[in-house]
Amino acid sequence: MRRAGTSPLPQKPTTAVVQTGPYSLSRNPIYLAMSMTYAGIATFANALWPLLFLPAVLFEISRDMVEREEHYLELRFGEEYRQYRARVRPWI
Repeated sequence: MRRAGTSPLPQKPTTAVVQTGPYSLSRNPIYLAMSMTYAGIATFANALWPLLFLPAVLFEISRDMVEREEHYLELRFGEEYRQYRARVRPWI
């Protein structure tokens, strides 16, 4: 994100559609990494309840955060973002 000249902080405006590195495989690599970490910690702790809640957590992330971010990016970048979205999966 730094190379593209945009901030990873959600409070700051996005200035570029990053399409390289992990963003070439997933539109949401940060959420994917957080989800994998969540599942890994739950597995390591041998805790079943957090794993059972993981689908609900992923649903909420998709509904509340990803949809809002994608709407913003489509309004801001138009066709460039639509082409990227058509080419790259949201998760993996």
